[in-house]
Amino acid sequence: MLARQRQENIAQLVREHGSIRVSALTERFDVSHMTIRRDLETLARRGRLDKVHGGAVTAAHDGTAEPAFTEKRSRQVPAKEAIAAAAARLVTPGSAVGLTAGTTTWTLARHLVDVPDITVVTNSVQVAQVLHIHRRRGRTVVLTGGVRTPSDALVGPVAVTALRTLHVDVLFMGVHGMDARSGFTTPNPEEAETNRAMCRSARRTVVLADHTKWNTTGPAGIAPLGAADVLITDSGIDRHGRDVLEHGVGELIVAKPSRSSPRAVSRRPPAPPRPIEGART
Repeated sequence: MLARQRQENIAQLVREHGSIRVSALTERFDVSHMTIRRDLETLARRGRLDKVHGGAVTAAHDGTAEPAFTEKRSRQVPAKEAIAAAAARLVTPGSAVGLTAGTTTWTLARHLVDVPDITVVTNSVQVAQVLHIHRRRGRTVVLTGGVRTPSDALVGPVAVTALRTLHVDVLFMGVHGMDARSGFTTPNPEEAETNRAMCRSARRTVVLADHTKWNTTGPAGIAPLGAADVLITDSGIDRHGRDVLEHGVGELIVAKPSRSSPRAVSRRPPAPPRPIEGART
């Protein structure tokens, strides 16, 4: 196992268990105590964990950690509702829609339950559950297979293979973080790969990200800012972030967490639809 791969596994174990001892890691990875200590020092410098006597614990402020779905669901609720309402206006009856995993896309799914005759392709267990509970004649839901993450996303080779045969008119993608240099990111490399596959399956990509995602960076890159045909955020975004996004994405929609209508700012004409090969799901 390469050192970087072993370190990622160590960081994941610490996030799952809260703490871990050096002796347990040496036994698990069949390496020396010195090797594990060097790994922990490297991860501590990156802010992935806190090194303590005899082992490591979860970092006090781990920006790369992947919270559970139930934990994220209670964050920034008014902003997510406003973003979801704005996104729902972009969905037309009879269209094929992709939704990645995340609490903002889950909120959007609840806004789509009354839209007739749509096909929804998703790798989110929670999104599929919402649409299953609110069944509607004429609606089709396609749930990819894959390995389930803490955020209830289905990821990995099975999901990516399934997405190669599916095509949607518009993809709504949630992200863990976004900034000018790294673009859109997530803590999970397999989720990043799956999201890239979903982007390739879509004519248009719409990113849904509340203001707290700005200047947050996960270790796995999904796409540059320019990959977003539309980005919907909320009015909590700061002036600098708004300026960067106005110039970085195709169209910026700023939704106010109130009854006010969202404002749209376009800095470049939308790209023409990409040709789609094969049958549409």
